[in-house]
Amino acid sequence: MVKKRWVFGEVNREQQAALARSLSISPVTASVLLARGVGTVEQARAWLSPHHTALHDPFLLPDMEKAIERLHRAVAARERICFYGDYDVDGIAATSLYLSFFGNLGADTTVYIPDRVREGYGLHERALRELSQGGVTLLVTSDCGTTSHREIEVANGLALDVIVTDHHQVEPRLPPALAVVNPHRADSGYPFHDLCSAGLAYKVAQAYEDCYGRGAVARESLLDLVALATVADVVPLHDENRWFVREGLALISRGARCGIRALKQAAGVDRDCTTGTVAFRLAPRINAAGRLAHAGAGVRLLTTESDREARALAERLEQLNRERQRIEEDVLVDALAMVGSSEIPATLVLAARHWHLGVVGIVAARLADRYHRPAVVIAVDQDGLGKGSARSVPGFDLHQALTRCRDVLEKFGGHPAAAGLTIRESRLPEFRDRFAAVVAEWSGDQPPVPTLRVDAEVSLKEVDQQLVRELDGLHPFGAGNPEPTLAVRNLAIVANRVVGDRHLKLTVRHGNSPPFDSIGFGMGSLADLGLSAERAVDLAFVPEFNRWNGLDRIQLRIRDLQATQRV
Repeated sequence: MVKKRWVFGEVNREQQAALARSLSISPVTASVLLARGVGTVEQARAWLSPHHTALHDPFLLPDMEKAIERLHRAVAARERICFYGDYDVDGIAATSLYLSFFGNLGADTTVYIPDRVREGYGLHERALRELSQGGVTLLVTSDCGTTSHREIEVANGLALDVIVTDHHQVEPRLPPALAVVNPHRADSGYPFHDLCSAGLAYKVAQAYEDCYGRGAVARESLLDLVALATVADVVPLHDENRWFVREGLALISRGARCGIRALKQAAGVDRDCTTGTVAFRLAPRINAAGRLAHAGAGVRLLTTESDREARALAERLEQLNRERQRIEEDVLVDALAMVGSSEIPATLVLAARHWHLGVVGIVAARLADRYHRPAVVIAVDQDGLGKGSARSVPGFDLHQALTRCRDVLEKFGGHPAAAGLTIRESRLPEFRDRFAAVVAEWSGDQPPVPTLRVDAEVSLKEVDQQLVRELDGLHPFGAGNPEPTLAVRNLAIVANRVVGDRHLKLTVRHGNSPPFDSIGFGMGSLADLGLSAERAVDLAFVPEFNRWNGLDRIQLRIRDLQATQRV
């Protein structure tokens, strides 16, 4: 395990005391709230109990009025509307939301999602021409379109109106669409910029109902789709996203949508769902459709009203996900061999002709996590055209870095933490050097040291069942709101052993505190970590309940373990 640098947030003791007193919570929980930028009692109440009344006015999003008016005309005149989505969970969920909402209004709808391998990301001229020939007069994008200048010009020439709903970074020049609904626009008055595309689709539905009354489908019933996308797309769980995910998780847990019910059964999920359930059990199976086959299967799963069809689709996604895992592991083994065991550069840019395009994003994420530096993984086709994904580390803006290399790229797009790109194989050496130079400017002579953010330093005597319940009340956890991590210094190790698949099981004590069980998943033995049971340790952990024989006992889930430094 790589040694991490622990970063503690500064705590204003007056604010801490005021929050603890006003909300009747422990000082530790108050510290955790402060570490998340929640500094006032009003902010804390909104954080702990998000409510639909806090939803922002959707018409603060640029071009929303134009988008809603055009959609209403299309619905009333029975024009053919195409919802054109991306092939990831966000695009699939947003497209499904649009279909459910406008289909139940009686709209004439169709769907188009490009093939990841054959077509790639975004709008495509051939698809636009086919849709126009098929009678489509209005096209609404999900999770794409912000940078599709040429393609939207083609659509305009076909008398095909385009409404872009997208949350990718915006360039100074907007595409010539009828409407570009994107919270990142410089002229946006919307107070929250971190909606995913399914969240934007929900805001479109909200705006439509505000103008034209409630539709045949209850808008709140669509929040399971918004929650799936919000968690899968790793957008910050702040502001509206907290309410979206809380409400949506309740629907997912209940299995209100037959497609999600079938997916849970195929994935072996039989309990209440958390953000972790979505991120690691449900989303990968939905994504598998777009990675190895076609994302349309995901849309059909999320929109079908047939239990029989849902079960068949869920089983198909389960099979695809198993195949995805095998292919991903093969590509990862290749990539690790390329990196080697010698000195590792400040950034990783890896490419190969035999790699499957559907897994390069996952492999890039695993490399960035393993080596703590930006990683770009590219699959090159037989014509020498490479398509790849990039993943970042905290503090490094990938989109900005790729912008500085744009003259060697065919195209690119994305976010500060994740991006996609297309490049000619012949330009790879130049891109590798240019990208490495940008990373070197940011990191200096030394590669970035992995950090672990710690919310509060405590004594074990403060860790009781009431604290665990309070901290659990801060959910949903994920990007922007990670599980609360606490730290205790100078712990004695009472017992230690390795259990299961190299999991480290410890019993620790702090002074005269009661002993606490702790578990470090995949950490191996103390010796593997360079530690000894005879020496005191500092422990960073997440406190949680572990149910055994019908009783809840507190367990410390280890995030990091280090030898206590003698002063």
